This record gives sequence, C-alpha cells and structure tokens, in this order.
Amino acid sequence: MFNYNPVIKNEINQESVSVKEISPVIKINVRGKKREFLTNIGKNLNMILPTEANTSTTSDKLIAIWLSPDEWMIVSNEFVSKDTDKYELLEMLFNSISKTNLGAVVDVTDQFVQLELKGKNIYEIFSAGCPFNFNEFKEKKGSTVQTVLNHVDVILHHKDENFVNLFVRRSFAEHLYNWIEDCTSRL
Repeated sequence: MFNYNPVIKNEINQESVSVKEISPVIKINVRGKKREFLTNIGKNLNMILPTEANTSTTSDKLIAIWLSPDEWMIVSNEFVSKDTDKYELLEMLFNSISKTNLGAVVDVTDQFVQLELKGKNIYEIFSAGCPFNFNEFKEKKGSTVQTVLNHVDVILHHKDENFVNLFVRRSFAEHLYNWIEDCTSRL
C-alpha cells in the first residue's frame, strides 16, 4: 500500500444511520485445508479460525471472517501507516504458511474498502438493494455473509447491534457509497 487514498471523501451522519470509511487497516486473505495450516494460523494469530459457515472470530487486534471452507479474510482492528506497504503480520503469515506450502496468504488491503455502518435503519438500506434475509443475521453478533447490494458483491460482518462492517471491492466502492447515501436521504 503506497500512499493510501481513501475512496470516500465524506461521511454520512444522520440520526438513524451513519456511514464512514475505515482506513487504512490491513486485510489478508488466507487459504488452506491441512491441519498444520489451521494449527500454524492459530499460533500466529493467537486465535482460532471460524469453521462454521457465515461466522467470524475476534481477538483484541484481529477479526477472522469465514469466506469458504478453506478461505478466510483476516482484518486488523488497528490502523496502519498510510505510506507503507510493510506489515509484520503479513510477513509472519507468508513465511509460516506460503513459504512452507501449507496454504496461501495474499494481501487484499488495497482490494477492499471497509465501510462502517451504524444506526437503527441500516437493515432498511440493506433490504432496499439486497435479496438476503437479514432476520437471523442481525440477531447474531459475529455473523457474516457474502451477498450483493445494489448489484455489487459485498461481504458483511455483524459487529454489534445496529453496527455492520461492509467490505466492497475498491472499484465499486464509490458507486455503492453514493447509492447508500441516496437511500439514507429517503429514510
């Protein structure tokens, strides 16, 4: 990541909804199937990867989001310097997983934009452009889903009541943000 440029220039701050970009935080995609892979990841991250579909695990510094039976996205809870592309966590995982052929470790920090949505009406926005039924999702803290929102692929992570992290590919982030902003003006 060289000179990280936020995609979203302003924030939405309304009584019932707030939306802002969370940047920059490291995002790492990890893939592997072997028992040694899971053991090694657990030791390096000091957390167990979720093995149940559409769930996550959280530690003080990291969130692990289940994407498929052998794929996870690791997201930091801490900001990193905007002018660097060196990450200790990435190097540690790459050296212990990729270099030993236990699995794959890929930096997806620049690929995904992370939006933080808070407020009592966020699920109304989601239901306006998403076919997914959020009834169970919004009741279970830590749940995740990969779905489409306004025809754009997104990953949603339920952090707390009326608090969701949304991950969208950088090339679609501004378009999706403008759509969300339009939706909030109609609430």
